[in-house]
Amino acid sequence: MQGFAYSRPGNLAEAARAFDGDAAYLAGGHTLLPAMKSGLRAVERLVDLSAIPGLDRIARDGDRLVVGAMARHAAVAASRTVVDAIPGLACLAAGIGDPQVRRRGTIGGSVANNDPAADYPAAVLALDAVIETDQGSHLADDFFQGMFATALADGEIITAISFRVPQKFAYMKFRHPASRYALAGVALALFPEGPRVAVTGVAYGVFRWAEAEAALAGGLDSPLPRLARDDLNSDIHASGEYRAHLARVMLARAIEGVKA
Repeated sequence: MQGFAYSRPGNLAEAARAFDGDAAYLAGGHTLLPAMKSGLRAVERLVDLSAIPGLDRIARDGDRLVVGAMARHAAVAASRTVVDAIPGLACLAAGIGDPQVRRRGTIGGSVANNDPAADYPAAVLALDAVIETDQGSHLADDFFQGMFATALADGEIITAISFRVPQKFAYMKFRHPASRYALAGVALALFPEGPRVAVTGVAYGVFRWAEAEAALAGGLDSPLPRLARDDLNSDIHASGEYRAHLARVMLARAIEGVKA
């Protein structure tokens, strides 16, 4: 690992000032630190966000559930506020990685990294979330921009994710047995104006499945569409065709989840 400077600011303003040169923010570090150790990523400075107060709060705000960016996966899974507002989101958090990952990983780090097989981006997109930052906010539909790419400006810090509370929500995934990332994951949220369906693990970035949304607008027992895209992910773990099949199966399970 290449040497680097380290700072642990006590507030957002200090963190923004510390982000100088080739820098990176450190939240849970489950993606950044392994990349640095393997030589895939080199930074001149790490800016640790763990000492900034208030970034891990979880609160209900009207029709929104606000989850601070530094909230650990385990905290989201165990939060009574989350369970009462969006129980499927608590289940999603409980299914991320293993206990060690859930106790260190953060929701903000996951969303900022935008791994194409991560779980939270599907929930953010399906739940019509707003990504709050130190510089403003981003709508979920505009935030995810492909593999590991987001609308965040250089040095912009996610402070919270504001989820819209749905009528029903379920997330189902077929997970890789070792990493527990999604080979295919489908999030389904029901709102008065219609369903929102988001898919992760299948293509080179999370996306809304418009054909599934149109089908389910006619009722949850409507015939399910097949997933047809030209950016399906094929690798040593699964072909794109198999992932597309899994997405349809996970959608069927998510439908059963919202019916329960």
